[in-house]
Amino acid sequence: MPKLTVFDQKGAEVGAVELADAVFGIQPNEHVIYQAVVMQQASLRQGTHAVKNRSAVRGGGRKPWKQKGTGRARQGSIRSPQWVGGGTVFGPTPRSYSYKLPKKVRRLAIRSVLSDKAGENNLIVLDALKIEAPKTKEITALLSNLSVAEKALIVTNDIDETAVLSSRNLPGVKVLAANEVNVLDVIAHDKLIVTKDAAAKLEEVLG
Repeated sequence: MPKLTVFDQKGAEVGAVELADAVFGIQPNEHVIYQAVVMQQASLRQGTHAVKNRSAVRGGGRKPWKQKGTGRARQGSIRSPQWVGGGTVFGPTPRSYSYKLPKKVRRLAIRSVLSDKAGENNLIVLDALKIEAPKTKEITALLSNLSVAEKALIVTNDIDETAVLSSRNLPGVKVLAANEVNVLDVIAHDKLIVTKDAAAKLEEVLG
């Protein structure tokens, strides 16, 4: 079991905690992590692209010339695709790019990135996170006390609105609840700061 030091908000060591091997100590599966990242990025695509086909282009209601006798090729509308200003054939239409991976694959991906952070000493366990009022300097002081200068993801047990408001003005810092932890956010941040309660919840859900 990975054994990590527990820090308080002032950066002092207040104990140690053993994390479950099943969540924080497995061999990371890079292919599954890749699949999870592609799935999340696909789900973030808006898919609002669109073009006008011949039925959506304005005009062209009248046949441009009669069918026979002109010597020219027969035409039914000046908004057919071969005309300048005509409709587009087989163009993109609004669609959703989102899809889902099997639950076991998604959980394996999250366990893999958590284990990767723990294995590379980029996981910090916090005794508790208590912020009385939403102030950016509270999160800044916390990161300074923990000697974290890189991008950091802070995970709390439940949704902590005060912490979220305190961190949103800091580039590269994000606060999530334990049930919101995802592969893309963990990868996008260099350091992962997890409270003891949040670590226990992750072990309960993913173990």
